Amino acid sequence: MEELKRSLRMPLFGNTFSPKKTPPRKSASLSSLHTLDRSTREIELGLEYGPPALNIGGQSLKFEDGQWLSETGGSTSNRELQRLKKRNLQLEEENNLLKLKIETLMDMLTETTVEYHMIEKELEDLKSQH
Repeated sequence: MEELKRSLRMPLFGNTFSPKKTPPRKSASLSSLHTLDRSTREIELGLEYGPPALNIGGQSLKFEDGQWLSETGGSTSNRELQRLKKRNLQLEEENNLLKLKIETLMDMLTETTVEYHMIEKELEDLKSQH
């Protein structure tokens, strides 16, 4: 049993494994596009690169406004859904603004009505004094 323990024992700092250093890479990129000037790149790649798009498993995706949107799918596309959500948010904000305006107008009307009644009462008081 002692022999088995000694044979399984590994030295803590006795292992002298030291791998060789890897040589530095010659080039970070194999693409030569970074060496081309702007006009050559425009000719090679076209003026409009467009948003990134990919096709995975028969589903087309396009990256727009910081999100991947599906171009294929159910009856309503993600693009249409995103547009509707954005429009809904705009309408909710507009609705809140209109409610605030109505509240302000009601306050103004109340204030004007109170002033009118005060002036009317003063006028009646003046008439009764004369």
